[in-house]
Amino acid sequence: QVQLVESGGGLAQPGGSLRLSCAASGFTFSTYAMSWARQAPGKGLEWVSGIYSDGSDTYYAEPVKGRFTISRDNAKNTVHLQMNSLKPEDTALYYCAKDREHYLLLLDYWGQGTQVTVSS
Repeated sequence: QVQLVESGGGLAQPGGSLRLSCAASGFTFSTYAMSWARQAPGKGLEWVSGIYSDGSDTYYAEPVKGRFTISRDNAKNTVHLQMNSLKPEDTALYYCAKDREHYLLLLDYWGQGTQVTVSS
């Protein structure tokens, strides 16, 4: 079955960096687009970034453009989110998600999430 396991979350200071990773299994990873989404305390789910199955295209939500970078390693079935210049408003539970297509269309499987807290 599809499994997505996030790691790399933690506490960071404003202006700091964190790198999230997602290990995928149970499906042909290189065939599907992947995304990261987040949910801040008391708020709804927010899509953050996505990457096509072959890594040829990447997309970002406006609040993270220029600060976050998504990447993937199809040989290792992993997707990463490099987060730089972190802000307190980036505090959230971050989820890795699989798309049902090779491009960004509809997310159909989600991991359990990894907590990111940005605070001094």
